[in-house]
Amino acid sequence: MTLDQIFASAVATFKSVMTPMVVNYVVTFSPIFLAIILARIFWDLWMRYVRARFFFSQKYAVIEVRLPKDLYKSPLAMELFLNIFHNPVDGNWYKQIWLGETRPWASLELVSIEGQVKFFIWLRESVKNNVQTALYANFPGIEVFEKDDYARSVVFDKDQMKVWATDFVFTKPNPYPIKTYVDYGLDKDPKEEFKVDPIVPLLEYLGSVGPNQQVWIQYIIRCHKKDQRKPGHWWKKTDLWKDESEAEVNKILMRDKDSKVSGEQIFNKEGEPTGFTKSPTISKGEQAIVEALERSVTKQAFDAGIRAVYVAKKDFFNPGNIGGIIGNFKHFSSEHLNGFKPGGPWMGNLEYPWQDYKDIRRNRLSKWALMAYKRRSYFFPPFQGKPMVLNAEELATLFHFPGAVASTPTLERVPSKKSEAPANLPV
Repeated sequence: MTLDQIFASAVATFKSVMTPMVVNYVVTFSPIFLAIILARIFWDLWMRYVRARFFFSQKYAVIEVRLPKDLYKSPLAMELFLNIFHNPVDGNWYKQIWLGETRPWASLELVSIEGQVKFFIWLRESVKNNVQTALYANFPGIEVFEKDDYARSVVFDKDQMKVWATDFVFTKPNPYPIKTYVDYGLDKDPKEEFKVDPIVPLLEYLGSVGPNQQVWIQYIIRCHKKDQRKPGHWWKKTDLWKDESEAEVNKILMRDKDSKVSGEQIFNKEGEPTGFTKSPTISKGEQAIVEALERSVTKQAFDAGIRAVYVAKKDFFNPGNIGGIIGNFKHFSSEHLNGFKPGGPWMGNLEYPWQDYKDIRRNRLSKWALMAYKRRSYFFPPFQGKPMVLNAEELATLFHFPGAVASTPTLERVPSKKSEAPANLPV
């Protein structure tokens, strides 16, 4: 018998014996596999349903903050204020799975409506009073008003308007911090004429936006928790932000996983290893990175998404305003640390005419971008993004109330300082 005949006989025997056995196993266990697949699909659909039901059951509010003419608070005051949003409570397993309860989030918003610059905060109605109290406590002289949602007054019309939108993402890994107000020396409370505030150029740009145009910038935040799955250990939860930060520090300092310095080996005169090592030397730049990484993880952390939208009537749409939005975020960037760049699922992928026939995709994305902004949706479907981690110091740099150093004429301020009436007035 030839080798080919032996092989053919073996194949025929395998088919006659194994095929019925395999088919039998597939038929027997197919209900189990099908049940697992359906359970997975049903779980995702159920969680979307209960969360959507919970979201729509909540009441939300938009408050506007108007600044006094004389405001001498450093961004540290904003950092203290932001801690009121650091609420890790998202309910027990019953509330999460059956009622759809989630960690609360808020949106800090910088808005230019035809050049009028405004500060808004979008939040749940249930925490509005607490937030207003914290604002008055940290920033004496401000005024806080509840307003109708300015974004809901804009309805997309492809024949009348154009929309550009982007989500900002990090230029480096998540643990690297951005350039903060501490790096600008604002923590030392310099006099107004000596302040270099990175938010001022952004406010000046927003004040230059012309008629029939609007620019919206939102920082959607929620408390960062130690609830990520550890790589390789799906049953263990960890804080990947801190783990990655520690790994970056160890990489710079050339440490091993046990945090022991693994520098250059020292040898004796005979060329034999002594068992000692020279501590590795690092440059001043590397030392600054290590200090920034270690300081960053000591602050309260937030999951954050940053979204910017430019809306204008077609005849007034100015492409230069897109560069203005992107360029003014460079003031928060650093070459050796972190920075921001445009990202997300919006208009950045439509650079050439042949990528979008008759603007069909652009119009659809424009409509979705407005919906995502109005819903302040980032952490959950339908407009889910990949959140960054920003600590309170970084957030206070991106969103804070400037002093007199910001001379933007269209930044509305309280016209006069208020004081209490004298106690000896006649009744």
